[in-house]
Amino acid sequence: MAKTEITRADIMPIDEYAKTRRQRRPAMMELKKTRRLAVGPDAMFSFECYETMWHQIHEMLYIEKGGEDQIADELAAYNPLVPKGDNLVATLMFEIDDADRRARVLARLGGVENTVTLSVDGETIRAVPEGDVERSTAAGRASSVHFLRFPFTRPQIEKFARPGADVTLGVGHENYGHMARLPEAVRAALAGDFK
Repeated sequence: MAKTEITRADIMPIDEYAKTRRQRRPAMMELKKTRRLAVGPDAMFSFECYETMWHQIHEMLYIEKGGEDQIADELAAYNPLVPKGDNLVATLMFEIDDADRRARVLARLGGVENTVTLSVDGETIRAVPEGDVERSTAAGRASSVHFLRFPFTRPQIEKFARPGADVTLGVGHENYGHMARLPEAVRAALAGDFK
C-alpha cells in the first residue's frame, strides 16, 4: 500500500542524507521517468508520490540548511502533494526556455489549471487546482507551475488499475488544447498510488 503522508519520523538527519544523496539521485530520476508525461509542446506533467515528495523535502533541507526549524514548514508545503489513496496529484510545468516566448505563451493561458482532465476508458475526471496560491491573474496570465489533484471514485480507480486501460491526459484551454495517452508503464506506476 502506498504511503499517504510524510511525518517527522520519516525525515533523515540531514548529515546522513548528505552521505547518501549521490546514490539516491539516480534512483529518483529512474522513478520519475515513469511518472512524467508531456502534453503538447510546452506542458510537462509530473505525477507526485510519497517518494518524490520525501526526496523534495530532503533536498530543500539539504540546500537551505534550516535545520529542525525548517522541517515543519517543508512537511506542510509538500504533504498536500502526496496522493491520499483515492486521487492522483500532479505538478504541471510549462517548460519554455526562451524567456520572451514563455512570457507570450503564459500571458494567454490564464485559467489553464481549470481545463485539465484525465479520461479513463472514456470517463472524464476533472483536475482540481491546489488552492494555496492563485495561479492565474485577473489579466489572464498563468503561472508556469500548477499543482493539480485528480479525485477518483472507487469505480474510476478500478478502471484505471486495469492493465491496458485507455487513459488520456488533456489540457482543454482555448489557447492550449492538447492531449496525450498515458503509456502503459506510466499508467501502471500511477495505479500504485491508489489504496
